[in-house]
Amino acid sequence: MSCNFGYRSAGGEFPRAPNSQTAMTALDARRPRILLVEDDLDLAVTIGDYLTEQGIEVARAADGAAARRHLARGGFDLVVVDLGLPDESGLDLTRHIRSTSRVGIVILTGRGDPVDRVVGLEIGADDYLGKPVHLRELLARIRSVLRRTSPDSRMLPAANDTILAFADWTLDCGRRRLVRSGGSAISLSAAEFELLRVLALHAQRVLSRDQLLDMTRNRSAGPLDRSIDVMVGKLRRKIEDNPREPSLIKTVYGAGYVLAASVVTRR
Repeated sequence: MSCNFGYRSAGGEFPRAPNSQTAMTALDARRPRILLVEDDLDLAVTIGDYLTEQGIEVARAADGAAARRHLARGGFDLVVVDLGLPDESGLDLTRHIRSTSRVGIVILTGRGDPVDRVVGLEIGADDYLGKPVHLRELLARIRSVLRRTSPDSRMLPAANDTILAFADWTLDCGRRRLVRSGGSAISLSAAEFELLRVLALHAQRVLSRDQLLDMTRNRSAGPLDRSIDVMVGKLRRKIEDNPREPSLIKTVYGAGYVLAASVVTRR
């Protein structure tokens, strides 16, 4: 693969990859724009060139400071963050991004400790991928998160045109809003929204972690993947009267989770 990126600028920013004229898939109404935060120049160039060839506009930053400057200018659909940055923790940068934006976030990590992955999801990341990076898998993860976080409802599955009502809650899938009867809207991350939508669409049916991962993120779970447990815990804190004794999202030990409520579907 040829490239023209043999240096890193003094400000910590890599030169931007050139635009590609490669045709986009029918899924993409426009060229998505992502920020790649990665201090390994060779890896950043490889990822940037590949994503550009796939119809994605890529800006690159080599550290947290450069990333923050890019983000302050806005206009990104998704950020890919390496946890091992030279000037700050990638987790701290992820926390900063999520505190100021609903942009999609995919974490890259070469660390074997699953705690880092769980913490990343807890603080607002939408997905993660371990190193070494497989480019086609990274592209699939990025496209999956872009579909979930896009404000354009046409990019969502047909089921997202529905309104799902259960207990005291109404989940408006088209507007991606969760509202309690007589109350205000509850903020949900993209991952939380997808998990609750899937549980509601399959109400009173036990779904395994693997099934939930496949339905919400279009991938298979690894043996240490506990992201569904993390998301269930976060949802319980938002919708259960007593999260320690949940009455809506119940655990079926050895089997998975179930939304134990009747759901009324409206268009």
